Amino acid sequence: MANPETHRIAIVPEPGGPGNIKIAERRLPELAADEVLIKTAACGVNKPDTFERMGFYPLPPGAPEGLGLEASGIVQAIGRDVTRFMAGEKVCALVAGGGYSDYVIAKQGNTLHVPDGVDLFSAAGLPETVFTVWANVFEAGQLKAGEILLVHGGAGGIGTTAIQMGKAAGARVFATAGSPEKCALCENVGADRAINYREEDFGQIIAEAGGANVILDMVGGNYVQKNIDCAAFQGRIVQIAFLQGSRVEVDLMRVMLKQLTLTGSTLRARPDAEKARLAKAIEEIVWPWLKNGQLAAQVHKTFQLSDVAEAHELMDSGGHSGKILLIP
Repeated sequence: MANPETHRIAIVPEPGGPGNIKIAERRLPELAADEVLIKTAACGVNKPDTFERMGFYPLPPGAPEGLGLEASGIVQAIGRDVTRFMAGEKVCALVAGGGYSDYVIAKQGNTLHVPDGVDLFSAAGLPETVFTVWANVFEAGQLKAGEILLVHGGAGGIGTTAIQMGKAAGARVFATAGSPEKCALCENVGADRAINYREEDFGQIIAEAGGANVILDMVGGNYVQKNIDCAAFQGRIVQIAFLQGSRVEVDLMRVMLKQLTLTGSTLRARPDAEKARLAKAIEEIVWPWLKNGQLAAQVHKTFQLSDVAEAHELMDSGGHSGKILLIP
């Protein structure tokens, strides 16, 4: 089958609200030697996409035009140096941009086979979250079996993934969420204890449990000091976003006395070789959890690509639990 000459992508001509997203038709770039062309089954919507839409998260140099960081589908064509994939295979991929499209181009090293029996559409919700959790909870946070993992934003895409991966690794998992329904979801996917932060003091609950060995936080603001206070001795706190602000005043004495590690990272700007290294580790360690049912994308709602503005409205509202997907 001949490759298409054009594809649709979601662009933001001017930063702003969801209504600023436009669907544009672009000429499909030629495949580089190490790239895979994917006929898209679904694309994942992530919080960084909304930051990019508002002008706060610019494309890294060389990234494809358009919104979107992950997609799943069928391999349509491969570059001349691609050895791991063949046309017709089911895959999902992490991309640096252009994921909201009916055809996505991905680096071979950042692409993973979707195992038989795993839903191809929901697999679109895996790459961004799994790469993020692996890099932050398991590499930076060095989570070990038997330790306590605290996941903030437990009902979101990253949160539900972190809960499942933490449990699969043998950790005791606590999660925070903002409603009884979201807390129920956290516990349904494996959290030992979900904490409704609107009604309970997560710091007190974690401290009474012995302190968290690893904390995954995307909230920031006053959570930074609370995380320090409830972390266990030699705990690791990993910051991946700051929904309540990045400028805070903290007491570093407790960091010193507890011998804590406070770190953070981003994923999108990492070199392709670094993402390929993460993909290899994920395929070896995490993908077996996917195959045996210990890990699955929790899909909240799907939208047509033409309704991408509605998908972003839902993401902005915080009214979702799990992943939001787009279907081209």
